[in-house]
Amino acid sequence: MDFGELCNEFECISSPSVESTARQLVRDILDLRQGNRPLGTYAVLVRYKDPVRSFSGREKYKRPLWVTAALANTSVSVQEMVMLSTSVLSIKWTIRGRPKSIIAGVGGDLIIKVISKFTLNQISGQVIEHEESWDLSASSAIAQAFFWASRRVFATMEAGKDLADIVKNLSSQLSAEKENLEIYPDPSGDPTKFFQREDSFQRDAYQIALFLVVLYFVVQFLRTTL
Repeated sequence: MDFGELCNEFECISSPSVESTARQLVRDILDLRQGNRPLGTYAVLVRYKDPVRSFSGREKYKRPLWVTAALANTSVSVQEMVMLSTSVLSIKWTIRGRPKSIIAGVGGDLIIKVISKFTLNQISGQVIEHEESWDLSASSAIAQAFFWASRRVFATMEAGKDLADIVKNLSSQLSAEKENLEIYPDPSGDPTKFFQREDSFQRDAYQIALFLVVLYFVVQFLRTTL
């Protein structure tokens, strides 16, 4: 079913902004958009979840898709777009492609039936939650094994990028705090002793936060690989 047919059959039971978002989401799916997708469709702190990965933040939607790295000769078709409630949209679609692996390619095309469920803000129309489930029953056992292995590797790599972003943000915040202390001294007197303690406390807090973040991603890595 092409975009025009989907839009003609789609009946929105919510606000005009939700309907506009629904049409944009199905267009993005059909075109397999990644870096050039309109991020305004998603809330700043949108939450995403699938069987092997979860994250928050719409900036991560700029990253390359798993499918572009894992499959060749891909085709996408959408079977259904329906509102489950005034704030929940369900899109059922299928992606088909040949694994970019000589061994996995022996198993034929990988066929993934996807159900994408979006929870939307009825006022802004933005996606606040995005959850995906996958059905691989139409694929061979070899193709299924390739899918799960490659998806877990991809999820681990993306988790590494998440960690790098968090470390970068923490470093930027720490640098900004130091600059603020230099630019805005305490006019009541010599602030050296006070600010040294404050800076030490902030540094310790960031180090603890960084340790907890690293620990979290190590646990997630072990869960996906063991």
